[in-house]
Amino acid sequence: MTATPAHANRLLPGQPWPLGAQVIAEGVNLAVWAPDATAVEWCVFDDEGRAEIGRFRLPACTDGVWHGLLPQAGAGWVYGLRVHGPWAPAQGHRFNPHKVLLDPYAREVVGGYAGDLSLYRGDDGHGQPCQRDNAAVALKARVCATPPAAARPPSPGHAWADTVLYELHVKGATMRHPEVPAALRGSYAGLAHPAFIAHLQTLGITTLSLLPVHARADEERLQAMGLSNYWGYSPIGWFAPEPRYWSGAPGTTPSSEFRAMVDALHAAGIEVILDVVYNHSAETDELGPTLSLRGLANARYYRLDAHDPSRYINWAGCGNVLDFTEPRVVQCAIESLRHWVQDLGVDGFRFDLAPILARGPDGAFTRAAGFLAAMQADPVLARVKWVAEPWDIGPHGYQLGAFPAGWQEWNDRWRDGLRRFWLQPPPHSIGRGELAHRLAGSSQEFRHDARAPTASINFLCAHDGFTLRDLLSYEHKHNLANGEHNRDGHSHNLGWHCGVEGPTEDPYILALRQGLARALLGTLLLSQGTPMLLAGDEIGHTQQGNNNAYCQDNALTWLDWSTADADLLATTARLIRLRREVLAQRLAHWWAGDDHVRWLDAAACPLGADAWQRNAPGDAQCLQVLLPGAAGDGASDALIVFNAAAEGLPLTLPPGAWRPLFCSTEAGGVPPDGLLSGQMPWPARSLRLCVRVPELAERA
Repeated sequence: MTATPAHANRLLPGQPWPLGAQVIAEGVNLAVWAPDATAVEWCVFDDEGRAEIGRFRLPACTDGVWHGLLPQAGAGWVYGLRVHGPWAPAQGHRFNPHKVLLDPYAREVVGGYAGDLSLYRGDDGHGQPCQRDNAAVALKARVCATPPAAARPPSPGHAWADTVLYELHVKGATMRHPEVPAALRGSYAGLAHPAFIAHLQTLGITTLSLLPVHARADEERLQAMGLSNYWGYSPIGWFAPEPRYWSGAPGTTPSSEFRAMVDALHAAGIEVILDVVYNHSAETDELGPTLSLRGLANARYYRLDAHDPSRYINWAGCGNVLDFTEPRVVQCAIESLRHWVQDLGVDGFRFDLAPILARGPDGAFTRAAGFLAAMQADPVLARVKWVAEPWDIGPHGYQLGAFPAGWQEWNDRWRDGLRRFWLQPPPHSIGRGELAHRLAGSSQEFRHDARAPTASINFLCAHDGFTLRDLLSYEHKHNLANGEHNRDGHSHNLGWHCGVEGPTEDPYILALRQGLARALLGTLLLSQGTPMLLAGDEIGHTQQGNNNAYCQDNALTWLDWSTADADLLATTARLIRLRREVLAQRLAHWWAGDDHVRWLDAAACPLGADAWQRNAPGDAQCLQVLLPGAAGDGASDALIVFNAAAEGLPLTLPPGAWRPLFCSTEAGGVPPDGLLSGQMPWPARSLRLCVRVPELAERA
């Protein structure tokens, strides 16, 4: 780009749609929604975004959208916005033309927020607009042309019943991977490297769930401590890939590299869904920086305190929430999502704090919310995967099971129930009734409105909380590195360190931890519902007891491939294969009646009403789940036996001979050769999957 003021003619009116900057034959059309502004200036910068070399007032305003056409402009031009209007925080208005703003529709973000509030605060600390100009350091947008149409690998389109999710961080996944070239580690290109894709294929992963990759601005507080919002839950550019995950390879851009990553994963049969954060922005509360929305239309983009509009509603716990009762906010989110699907190729989304997106004018969650309706009605978005985090910290914010058909939801009750079953002693454990309920898809929460059991996203661990290794190594959080005196993070983790807090060389404790890890993974991957693995759990990743590592962009969170646990890796791959080969036909529909499932006690007797809720030590901690093979489908009867008791017990198998396929007490989950039948000693804290041997069953 070689823009100077002389190169730009007087702006033409242009068009009010689409929002953002669009390259057309005549130049670049810019449209910005700022309905309460009195003027909007289009500021053109040099290639690096440091020097302002042209400033033009948008000449037209239509329905609150300011717009203009800049002849001779084109792709590559860097720009920001200055917006004029009243400085009246008590009425919700925070206009300040001394602050250059990022276009929320930016496809590429130039620069980074360095945490200097003196350059970004809209006020001067005395109730007046700050006069300091931030043009040299403000976030800018780069005009991007629409990528040329080209043949791309199709989406694998995995059905939910076949889906195995794998939640990972783009940077952390490959920063320490020895087979990924150093120049690509931690980047979008790193995830596309054959070595990493081979790992996913070895496991049998169908779908990556990437932590947020929207362009972000780290909180000033974290930057002052030398930290960052590593997880990425501080968005400021909902159309732009985070540039810090771009390798910078010549001839590429963040968007083109991201697009190539998706193509490589699709070619390998792997889907990509994104964790997206539309509930709040990086501008935080009234003391935070003015980066974009606050200076454009503060009273429209955000939910403000009705009693004091200078303050923000904070149902996200991050200082502000966007107002999804405003149609233009819904429009921004929908168009952003459509961009990631159509232009960048992703296969779906996981929505952070999703109830915020569905709160009505009174603040209550409603399935009739405009955003949910817009998702369902959109011809592009209606065909991709949707996952809700079904809670926020607002009033009645816990909405597990309340989303409409078509949505899948993170099920923390599954997580907590199964942790209690395997890791907590009676009476703190759960009874067989709750265990069966969780194994069978959490029907109480999800069996309504034609929803399938796959609506429950089952997980043992996620980015927020202990890793699987740490769940079995720590009972207390160790978060001092976060700089909050260990006050942050959950204190109720339901973990068990098996006798020693932290690392140990004791062979008994190590074997106990490993066996429990196999049992927990087995429960996850042999249950109804959609399983989600946390990246690194299959190789024994530890964060040294930090259960809130959101700000740790370092070796604490980066996966250490040099110490990969081969046993857990083999266990996980075996379980995913068995899920696909043995249980696939039993996962898509609810288990109902003896034709689908039979619940048996340790004596192979059907459970009576009084036995379901008992969780005293002994056989009440044992459950046999018999899954009959459907007539004509060629499937053998399958049997899953759970025994969480601390001691072994005598167990009677259902009639017939059974071939074990998985055993949590054995290395890699590989059972010893031989068939099982009748009564036998059954090991403590164990899970086994068996199939009936048909010809022997007929003789029994």
